[in-house]
Formats: sequence, C-alpha cells, structure tokens
Amino acid sequence: MNLDLFSTTTDDGVIKTQIAEQAWHLADLVHAQDEQIKVLLREIIQQAPLRQMVTPGGQLMSVSMTSCGDFGWVSDQAGYRYQSLDPRSNLPWPNMPALFKTLAKEAAEKVGFENFEPDSCLINCYAIGTRLSLHQDKNEVDFSHPIVSVSLGLPATFLFGGLQRNAPQTRLALQHGDIVVWGGLSRLAYHGVLPLAAGEHGLFGQQRINLTFRKSH
Repeated sequence: MNLDLFSTTTDDGVIKTQIAEQAWHLADLVHAQDEQIKVLLREIIQQAPLRQMVTPGGQLMSVSMTSCGDFGWVSDQAGYRYQSLDPRSNLPWPNMPALFKTLAKEAAEKVGFENFEPDSCLINCYAIGTRLSLHQDKNEVDFSHPIVSVSLGLPATFLFGGLQRNAPQTRLALQHGDIVVWGGLSRLAYHGVLPLAAGEHGLFGQQRINLTFRKSH
C-alpha cells in the first residue's frame, strides 16, 4: 500500500519526506559526488570482492555484497553477524572512505540523528531481477543509532513496514542518489526491495548499488 507522505524542503534545498515515525527519504542527496563514489567503490571491491553469501538455512543470497569499515556484515551457516575480518581473505575489511562517512553523517543530521558515527558500510549489488525480502536490521549491538541507506544506479521500489512482518508497508520509488534514514521508533521496522526492473543507468549500468551505513558496535 502507499501511505500519505509528508514532504518538506531543508534549508539547503533537499526534499525531505517522512515515511514513518523517525524515518525519512532524502531526495538526490548524492548530487555531484557519484563519480567519486564509483571510483572509491571500485577500490573497495578490488580489496574485498563482491560475493553471494549463504543464509544460516543454507540458501544462496541473490544479492552480491561486500563491506568496508571496522566491521563487515557476514552471513553463513553459523548465523548473521558482524566481524572485523573478511572471511574470504582473513584480512581486515577495506577502510571506510571519508566521503562515505561524511555523506552518512550529514544525512543522519538532516533528519535529527546527531553524532552518528558509522563503523560499517554494507555494499549490496542488485542485478536485474534480484530482490531483498522483508527483514529487520537487528545484528547491531545498540539500536539507538540509525540506519542510513544510499541508492545508486537503477531505480528500485523500497518497501518500508512496521515492527511486525505483516504491518502495512509504504512503497517508495528510490532513484539514483536518494537516501533513506530510519531510527528511533522505526529502527527495527521491516523493510525490503522488490525485484529490480531492467534498465540501464548512465554511470552504474544494469545494476543498483546500495550502501547501508550502521553503527554495529
């Protein structure tokens, strides 16, 4: 379902739309930084290649992923967790670029989450037809910190629900450069992504890249 959304414009001209209690959509916040972000992503992926992880139940995830920062998110038959070493190389994850951290902090501040200090950035790569089922981000130690999610490349339909899996959902059309921030009363809201429609983005090609910033510890 689509819920009535309330939009305002920040002092610097960013369109800010509230999608739930303490959950916001920020339109086209990346602006001219996208080419620099692409270069930084290429460097990260060279160090810690994208891979399809396995769920605890033994299923292969459709979305390819990697991480940067002090901790990376990992899934395997031992469970979901954050760890400081990339299990593929047994080396530390690539450093989180200063540009990434600044972007996440500024987005959080625009919607009232001050002093956000992400220590992990999960990088998800969606190919045509891939999706992300409804889930909660609950592997972090302290839920007082928000989640900041940056969309790059092809547009996607983002589902944002409530604290129960069967709660009504808002369908949000995310474009390249959009950011969604949620925390507080919505920190454990269920969310997901519908199957990615075919298309071609001028900078990122036939894919969507999602950067999700968290304070894991």
